[in-house]
Amino acid sequence: MESLKEKTAKGLFWGGMSVGMQQLLGLLFGIIFGRLLSPSEYGMVAMISVFSLVANELQNSGFKSALVNIKQPEHRHYNAVFWFNIFMGLLLYLLLFACAPLIADFYHEPQLIPLCRYAFLGFVFSGWGTAQQAYLFKNLRAKQQAKASLTATVISSTIGVVMAWQGCSYWALATQTNLFILINTLLSWHYSPWRPGRPADFTPIRDMIGYSYKLVVSTVLNALNTNILNILLGKFYGGRAAGSYNQAYQWHTKAYYVLQGMVQQVSQPVMVGVGDDAERRLRVLRKLIRFTAFFSFPLLLGFAIVSEEFILITIKEQWIESAYLLRILCVSGAFMPLVTVISNTLLSRGRSDLYLYCNAAMAGVQIVMMVMLYPFGIRTMVLAYCVISIAYTFVWQLLSQHIVGYKLWLFLKDIMPFFLAAAATMLLTHVLTGQIVEYIFPINSGQLHHQTTVLSYPYAALWVLLISRMLLSASLYFIIMKVCRVKILDECISYFRRRKG
Repeated sequence: MESLKEKTAKGLFWGGMSVGMQQLLGLLFGIIFGRLLSPSEYGMVAMISVFSLVANELQNSGFKSALVNIKQPEHRHYNAVFWFNIFMGLLLYLLLFACAPLIADFYHEPQLIPLCRYAFLGFVFSGWGTAQQAYLFKNLRAKQQAKASLTATVISSTIGVVMAWQGCSYWALATQTNLFILINTLLSWHYSPWRPGRPADFTPIRDMIGYSYKLVVSTVLNALNTNILNILLGKFYGGRAAGSYNQAYQWHTKAYYVLQGMVQQVSQPVMVGVGDDAERRLRVLRKLIRFTAFFSFPLLLGFAIVSEEFILITIKEQWIESAYLLRILCVSGAFMPLVTVISNTLLSRGRSDLYLYCNAAMAGVQIVMMVMLYPFGIRTMVLAYCVISIAYTFVWQLLSQHIVGYKLWLFLKDIMPFFLAAAATMLLTHVLTGQIVEYIFPINSGQLHHQTTVLSYPYAALWVLLISRMLLSASLYFIIMKVCRVKILDECISYFRRRKG
């Protein structure tokens, strides 16, 4: 019988393997899509993404999380969620099918009508897999979830790329998303031993709704919040601006989701498994936070310093505006996995109400600020968006202090050493590599990182910058962690040595 610690380690390993491989594949296919499609074509899908996210959350209705919070869910719980999601998926698709002309009128894009009606088919597909995925998630079967998502990513992305290459434009992106949902659903059925029965008893829905409806409202607000820039940029600046922002947003989420996906797989089930032992719960939370900060800050701050050369090398200068937005987004993205750990801890205590209130307040602040700032330009809006996101990390910490006793000084003690080490590492790396490349390629000396210089710099110099910054920053950070005898590093090395043995 595996202990909770062993299940957590295995969950983190397979969660990391899954998300890491998914993001690596996402990197590869994202580059190909970026080269084949224009910002305007990306913008068409970006403008309707919020409707997909909102409808998906309404369909799931928070029951996946509710099932996880039940210590021993029975067949009737899974069965009720299964049939409820199927009915909701069909209902939402019909509703959005009818609303497609209104969405197109909002953006003044008639071509969005058929695109919406095609892209929203994903709701119908996803409804068939929610209960199976909840079963795998509840039982920490991260390996099976990893196999399903990786297979779905490879097949759907390959077909999407072929369609883009054949000139299918934004239809390729919509097809890729629909196929991923469909294949992932089918494979979840394959790996989950649970099977549905007749839709006879919906009583468990009533029992779970008190917890889940708050979670639904909060996640809908969060979806609106994270997509408010796509909505406003598409409305006021057009598809190209929305596409440029969405490209930057997708790249920065690919970076932080490598880690967030790992902790998402285990944090809520593990915290539920800890039970009512307050001291142990706080100890587990702090360890998860330190583990997350150890990886999150160097990963995202490192991506920020290579954003320009990365974009220019991979998807060319047509996306240069995305590079500047990506640098800003990466700084706030470094805090997002920490928020995931804390918010899942609150959910494990059944506090979906606090989850709702915090997300509602943040969504309100973000939306009001974005509406007020849109006349000042895209970069101002993105900068304000990121500042608010970082500030709300500490709001989540305040809530965790109220629920599990995670005080501010403990939170700062857990994250600041990693933040300061990563920031110092990236600053030193930026200066040293800039001087080296400036010496090798003496063009516009002293102004290497100015926009016009980067665009006109030799292609070889961009590669030298990218590789040297990645290698030097990783080496410096590892040395700092080793010299400071950071326990998380030793535990990670020890774990991989055991797996290798």
